[in-house]
Amino acid sequence: MMERVKRIAGYLAESGTSAMLVMQPENRLYLSGFTGSSGAVLVTEKKSFLITDFRYIEQAKQQSPHLEIYKLRETMEDTLADMVSSLGLKSITFEADYISYHCYEQLKGKLQGVELKPATGVVERGRQVKDSGELLAIARSMSLLDDGFDFICGRIKPGITEQELEFELETYLRQKGASGPAFPFIIASGPRSSLPHGTATDRVIGYGDLITLDFGVVLDNYNSDMTRTVALGEPPAELKKIYSIVLEAQLAGLAAVRAGITASSADSAARQVIESYGYGGYFGHGTGHGVGLAVHEAPRLSSRDNTVLLEGMVVTVEPGIYLPGVGGVRIEDSVVVEKDGCRVLTKSPKDKLIILA
Repeated sequence: MMERVKRIAGYLAESGTSAMLVMQPENRLYLSGFTGSSGAVLVTEKKSFLITDFRYIEQAKQQSPHLEIYKLRETMEDTLADMVSSLGLKSITFEADYISYHCYEQLKGKLQGVELKPATGVVERGRQVKDSGELLAIARSMSLLDDGFDFICGRIKPGITEQELEFELETYLRQKGASGPAFPFIIASGPRSSLPHGTATDRVIGYGDLITLDFGVVLDNYNSDMTRTVALGEPPAELKKIYSIVLEAQLAGLAAVRAGITASSADSAARQVIESYGYGGYFGHGTGHGVGLAVHEAPRLSSRDNTVLLEGMVVTVEPGIYLPGVGGVRIEDSVVVEKDGCRVLTKSPKDKLIILA
């Protein structure tokens, strides 16, 4: 973890900045290993600190032995003013896409004579490529989802509600070791499956329904994410056709993912398949996203993201087709980008629409 801090110190040397203040929760966790809800990391070229309040001092010492623990005063601004004075800091880089304007004004008022320099993506760029320990943690988290999918397919019966399925699935995953859901589970059945983010309701599931199951968990601080669409009994022919198109698109996206291509190229590979069947207007989101300490992080597999994919990135591939009032299909795997392709972490079956009795 100290290597991560050293990379930020190297950035400071290159940019001619005295220090960097890191407050965004996942960035703070990435540099410190600290899981408390309050705190900041201050990196300088020579020393680095974890600032937190009384409630977390003991925890911080245990989780962040590579950092000097600094007890928070009344406010973060007051604390930083003390540190600026004692360390002789002349400039501080801050996370421009996280610090609010109000917080910026508070800092500016307290840190007289200190140049505040906005920056974006400094820590996030390092987070995009996972080390071996991170890849192992994500793989373990993903393995739980495969177990969960197998479990929940056995619970889908006529008369059960979406919310009951959500409760049973989350309970099962927690019992298997997950610390919690990565996001509110998407369990959308029947016509509601056309809602890309259709969270569970009290709708009763019946024969002929498609059910989209998009879920993920947090395990050892790392997130996982997968989606499968299944049917209870025989669905309408149009929805079976859509499933086969989405599967073809998803396989095309997977085949495109490898180190050296752009994120937008991977998106295009999947999107072109859906467009070729005339359903382009019913696929309105990106093909995927990065997964790590956050369940949705860079890079984004979308037409607007020209990030070059690198070995060790973890991304999802999840095209979909959504027909309002009829239903929808999405299939999602999480994969590790490798030199000549990708390694699929999601093992749950998808080769044909699963029709549950």
